[in-house]
Amino acid sequence: MSAAAETSSAAEEEILIPSLPNDVALNCLARIPRSHHPILSLVSRPIRSLLFSSANLLYATRSLLNSTQHFLYLCLRVPANSSLLFYTLNQTPHSHENYIFTPIPSLPSPPLIGSSFAVVGPKIYVLGGSINDLPSQHMWVLDCRVHTWEKAPNMRVGREFSAAGVIGDKIYVIGGCVVDTWARARNWAEVFDLKAESWSSVCSDIVYREKWMHASAVIDDKIYAMGDRGGVKFDPGKLSWESVESEIDMGWRGRGSVVNGVLYCYDYLGKIRGFDVKRGEWKELRGVEKGLPKFLCGATMANLGGKLVVVWEGSGRNVREMGIYCAEIEVEKDGNGDLWGKIEWSGLVLSVPNGSSIVNCVAVTL
Repeated sequence: MSAAAETSSAAEEEILIPSLPNDVALNCLARIPRSHHPILSLVSRPIRSLLFSSANLLYATRSLLNSTQHFLYLCLRVPANSSLLFYTLNQTPHSHENYIFTPIPSLPSPPLIGSSFAVVGPKIYVLGGSINDLPSQHMWVLDCRVHTWEKAPNMRVGREFSAAGVIGDKIYVIGGCVVDTWARARNWAEVFDLKAESWSSVCSDIVYREKWMHASAVIDDKIYAMGDRGGVKFDPGKLSWESVESEIDMGWRGRGSVVNGVLYCYDYLGKIRGFDVKRGEWKELRGVEKGLPKFLCGATMANLGGKLVVVWEGSGRNVREMGIYCAEIEVEKDGNGDLWGKIEWSGLVLSVPNGSSIVNCVAVTL
């Protein structure tokens, strides 16, 4: 029996809550927000084992009860640190307004540059990236339920600055390598089957096969991969490739995010805009002009349970620090196709040394 199975079995055999059957106790515990789990873990050893077990009994129950929550994870590069640092966004104690990023275990790998990210269920996949200027084939997985890292099967080729997207139970990765050999040409795009835990090549018999991809997203079950000379979209259902529309190519800047079928990013004037694929047009996000700065230095966005979250770099509390700021925005499209946003909260959530930079932010459901 594996260690995870032994832990799960022990948690089930021990009494979680005295005078209650364990299935009823599990039903009660699964409804408690994750923000209370650190305190809850102090109640008893069986409860602590349940909360921090790598088995998914608690989280499967949370899903069945619709008690899951959406959490934002941030990846940072900090000067003089040997690895990428990871944080998760939490509310400060006894407050419903203030949020902070709290650290979790860092990636157990030498510093990576140009990794791509994918989220499947409760796990974050970090794919490739260069180590000492050499593209890596490695894939690391962060289990956000217990904040532990594990090594996953390597990709077929090393990649940096590739595009990644999740459709169904498969992770697709595109580009990030020069097609100067038969192997790299054959595996310019490849797919990881999560059930089989194996990689296979994806036929990409197209002229455009850029090395570096500066942005990617999944829209209507198609993967959009944007390079410096245009972009492509891949339909896994039809195994077909097309060039992206000129309108989206001209307007996509930075790391965007798709919310309710609309791709949000910022434009060259630092304003947030959204691209409606069905209409084929960009629209400015109205209603947020006074509450947000101009994102001339860039911003990173994520879909947090149907809300648009924007994370950006700014001034710190003193001259030696840089501030990480965050805003959560409720977005909607009116009958005319115009986009409107309402800022639910915004503020400084983390202070880091000068010279730090945001690598990425993603949302996970737990």
